[in-house]
Amino acid sequence: MSEPPQRLVVDGNEAAAKVAYPLSDVIAIYPITPASPMGEMADAWAATGTPNRWGHVPTVIEMQSEGGAAGTVHGSLLAGTPTTTFTASQGLLLMLPNLFKMAGELTPAVVHVAARAIATHALSIFGDHSDVMAARQTGLAILAGSSVQQAHDLALVAHAASLRSRVPFIHMFDGFRTSHEVTTIEALSSEAFEAVIDPGLVLEQRQRGLDPNDPVLRGTAQNPDVFFQGREAANHYHDAVPGIVEQTMADLAAVTGRHHRLIDHHGHDDPERLLVLMGSGAGAARQWIDRAVADGERVAMLDVHLYRPFPVEALIDAIGPSVESIAVLDRCKEPGSPLEPLAADVVAAIDEAAPDRWADTPRPRVIAGRYGLGSKEFTPPMVGAVFAELAAPAPRRRFTVGINDDVGGTSLDIDEEWFEADSGYRAVFYGVGSDGTVGANKNTVKIVGDLTPLHGQGYFVYDSKKAGATTVSHLRFGPDPIEATYLIDQADLVAVHKLDLIATSDALDRVRTGGTVLLNAPGDPADIADHLPSEVVEQLEARRVDLWVVDADRIARDAGLGKRVNTVLQACFFALTPVIDTDAALTAMKERLASTYGRQGVVVVQRNTDAIDAALDGLHHVVDLSRSERLPGHPDADHPTLGRPTKLHLIESEVDEFVERVTSVLLAGRGDELPVSALPVDGRFPTGTAALEKRRIATEIPIWDPDVCIDCARCALVCPHAAIRMKVVDDSDLAHVPATFRSKPWKGPEGDRLTIQVAPDDCTGCGVCVDICPAKSKQAVRHKAINMEPVEQHRRVERVNFDTFLALPEADRTSLRLATVKGSQLAQPLFEFSGACAGCGETPYLKLLTQLFGDRLVVANATGCSSIYGGNLPTTPWTTDIDGRGPAWANSLFEDNAEFGLGLRLGLDAKQARAHQLLAELAGELGAEMGAMLDEAPPAVGDEVAVAERRGRIAALRAELDGLDRAPDGAAELAALADHLLETSVWIVGGDGWAYDIGFGGLDHVLAS
Repeated sequence: MSEPPQRLVVDGNEAAAKVAYPLSDVIAIYPITPASPMGEMADAWAATGTPNRWGHVPTVIEMQSEGGAAGTVHGSLLAGTPTTTFTASQGLLLMLPNLFKMAGELTPAVVHVAARAIATHALSIFGDHSDVMAARQTGLAILAGSSVQQAHDLALVAHAASLRSRVPFIHMFDGFRTSHEVTTIEALSSEAFEAVIDPGLVLEQRQRGLDPNDPVLRGTAQNPDVFFQGREAANHYHDAVPGIVEQTMADLAAVTGRHHRLIDHHGHDDPERLLVLMGSGAGAARQWIDRAVADGERVAMLDVHLYRPFPVEALIDAIGPSVESIAVLDRCKEPGSPLEPLAADVVAAIDEAAPDRWADTPRPRVIAGRYGLGSKEFTPPMVGAVFAELAAPAPRRRFTVGINDDVGGTSLDIDEEWFEADSGYRAVFYGVGSDGTVGANKNTVKIVGDLTPLHGQGYFVYDSKKAGATTVSHLRFGPDPIEATYLIDQADLVAVHKLDLIATSDALDRVRTGGTVLLNAPGDPADIADHLPSEVVEQLEARRVDLWVVDADRIARDAGLGKRVNTVLQACFFALTPVIDTDAALTAMKERLASTYGRQGVVVVQRNTDAIDAALDGLHHVVDLSRSERLPGHPDADHPTLGRPTKLHLIESEVDEFVERVTSVLLAGRGDELPVSALPVDGRFPTGTAALEKRRIATEIPIWDPDVCIDCARCALVCPHAAIRMKVVDDSDLAHVPATFRSKPWKGPEGDRLTIQVAPDDCTGCGVCVDICPAKSKQAVRHKAINMEPVEQHRRVERVNFDTFLALPEADRTSLRLATVKGSQLAQPLFEFSGACAGCGETPYLKLLTQLFGDRLVVANATGCSSIYGGNLPTTPWTTDIDGRGPAWANSLFEDNAEFGLGLRLGLDAKQARAHQLLAELAGELGAEMGAMLDEAPPAVGDEVAVAERRGRIAALRAELDGLDRAPDGAAELAALADHLLETSVWIVGGDGWAYDIGFGGLDHVLAS
């Protein structure tokens, strides 16, 4: 008797892992975004003793790199063991050598790929098909799913078809858009596994393994006499794959009722215009096509699932005789190629079939475009633009859609008029990384999916800065399966979990007129307008929203949850949404607390329970603006701001043209509006931009008490974000500072008075400075020289104080003892206000590195946390001093940054050698004294006097070169290379923040000095 279908609420990663794990004996992993959760889940299941289909627990092993994982997979397969791995992007590319071997040796296996962009001019952790397309010549079959359900079903098809064909498979689905979308699916039953997985084929795989009892030789080296023939010998195995996949899909459909095909057709039965694509973009395409067909348009789409071996016959059969024009969309870019991969295959297939299929009629016209690179949005209006281009008398042969290409002129115009059907409920949540918002919303989708007949979908927009950056959760609920694969534009409810985000995001642009807005706001709800910029107040009124507020920070703090407001706000959402009974939802929340927080102890579970109970008491209705014209406390005409914060993203300072034209737009969350011409052609961006980004995420900030301070400088030393600074200045420098500005006497040669100041909009409120402070008041218990206090009580005053602090002169480096804590902290940090997690233990070391010799530092940075908080757009914390000097930073791959740093060291050494060579050649023109002066031993690191002297001599050299009566050969080159006569310090920084120097510039030199 068939098992009843089981509903699961999972994301694409879990959907695939739930198939890969039970069908594997060995799972070799190495984490890479966005595929990491598949390996993490497999590891967790193995740790808890979950058996696979054969009744034993798979061996899950994490290697040192993706290349190492691939080598492990390859070896395990040659042993005859069912084996899998999970990867994406550069990880897949590092596996390519082994994939060629696996395919050439006909070893059944599946590599599950959350398809992701490959780093080119910049790193992107987001989704497109660049990685999979780079693997298309390996010989692995490639099977693509376009939804979470398909990621689940086609994972099983891939494993079964690989066993049946002996050809290894890449099973791919779009990174983030599918891998991280949480939705309701029907789980594959044991009956489904049994229908397609032949235990006899598993046994054959085991028997083909290397065995000293029946030894064979594999992996030989071959000469030209036989290699070519050997490559052709396996053709019939690959030729058989399409038929095998099709039969496997049919076998699965017989059990599940879900029919997948090599190429799925959707739309009009006799279309004139046809769209071909693969991956999650199919969801948006289906929605537009359904509406267009209902309006009488003859349009359809082909959703390609089997990409390798390319199913030529299936494609030709799917192109009906009525088709006049075809648009092929690729989610990747192949520079220099006349066509991207999918388009090239479609054109080749049509060309091959043309003599027979279109002998007497015109063959369809084919145009090709690119879309969705790096998870760029792909929406129904963009689909409409493609079909509109197809209908043009002379359509563009090559195009892009979804961007404004004002350089190449490839982009299509888009009619943005599109509204989702009103059959469901839509909600959008704005939070901050690590505040629990995303986790709570995933849990919400599961609660609604478990307790109601509704289908749910959750998609989560992450910033690659991760912790502390904005996250946006898009939740849909409805009676029918949800196919929308794009962001919500007109939400029934928008919740803002961090009040400052309402001024720094597009939150209110996403709420429909008359929708509900929930704000996490402190104080009296009647005074909410005092906490909002005037522009926001006007926008709330223009949208006629139903406004609710809750002081979730206070409730979480009172419950002992610190800054984790997710439980409070999740409970408030359930109180405001009609999709589920509030009491049932809150009961489910409480029941899940034990499984969510049980490992942290009963106290944590009880604290969350208390927060749920307090949440609804703290939820207040402010006003329904559909029934009222004004928000309480609306600013009147005579006092338009009433001291409210402004909706600015940049500090009020001079910014250069690029920052104003590009960085400020990115900070405002409007990067999609930037045209192609605005972006640098080589990925080069200015430094020092983190100072422009005022995240304002702290709820408490440190306030300095000079009467208790003992001048130890530890608070500045340990501050992870350089948000606490210290300076020593002369009395005269403080003649015109505000009365609120604090200072104290200083005993030392650097100046008369010490001041320590916090940057209130850049502090993350981690409290590390307070923890490290050794100075305690003798009068007040627990009062130290620096103390955490509520930000709202101090922000405006401390903003003025910090601006005052910045205007004070920086210390003369030649007077500082950099080998001491105090001396190093008086030096200007050239790493400031990073987006690292609050309390990060890595960044204080990088900040110190720049204080010691940041003005002649080159950083070779691996991919990881340090590359994200260090080099993630739109801003970077690496900055410059008043002379424009500062660290030059570059990112390598995760695996090769030691080699990358070595290359930088060697290249800089070569430049220095060339400068010395030119100096020697021009000695006659410049005079022996200048040559000898600059050819002496380099200054010791930490000897700032010698460094300043060397820079003075370099300046004199340039002046002398400019003053020569004639420009001898090499003079211009020497002037350009003269700065390299002062040694550059190259440091390798690991993904987790560790650092070491390459050659000259070691920390040991500083300490020795």
